[in-house]
Amino acid sequence: MGRTSDAREKILDAAQSLIELRGYTALGVAEICKAAGVPKGSFYYFFESKEALALAVIDEHWAARRDAWARVLHSDAEPLRRLRRLLEETEAGQLAGQRSCGSVAGCLFGNLTLEMSNQTESVRVRLQEIFEAQVGMVEAVVTDALERREVTVTDTREAARAVVAQLEGQVLFAKLYNDTQRLGSLWTNCLALLGGRTADGAPAGV
Repeated sequence: MGRTSDAREKILDAAQSLIELRGYTALGVAEICKAAGVPKGSFYYFFESKEALALAVIDEHWAARRDAWARVLHSDAEPLRRLRRLLEETEAGQLAGQRSCGSVAGCLFGNLTLEMSNQTESVRVRLQEIFEAQVGMVEAVVTDALERREVTVTDTREAARAVVAQLEGQVLFAKLYNDTQRLGSLWTNCLALLGGRTADGAPAGV
């Protein structure tokens, strides 16, 4: 019992929802299994520890987010339009979450970074890898924009890192104040970080 093909997914889904709502530390295995509707024994069949579950939740969430980022950032649109679309989808996702549960969930990766990175090395390393991957995806777009003379940065890697950091920080503020309007300045701030310009030298208004 509990070892059916969907038991693992039920545990992962329940764990992610509970982590987003309450954080990781306060959760117990019994509570996760109860929310998933599976016997406690099923947990240890699929996961050797709560830490292993946290890593699986992170990987599952990143697989979905990576696909979403790739769909936007690898599209045929102009570079700055791709980047703006990513920020708009982030804002829309936070707003949808707030409407659904009454509070801004924030970023799962950012939340776990604050909660666990100084306590659990394996989680810290995995989150670091994910943020570096995000920076790499944004850097490719910034490089395209630089080639089109739409931005004026000289170090595309650091510029991309600043964009990701700004995105995470604004999402954190939105969670702190439970106010998605805190995300309204994402694009303006992003352009400022990149020195966004159009080909004729005017501020980029995409």
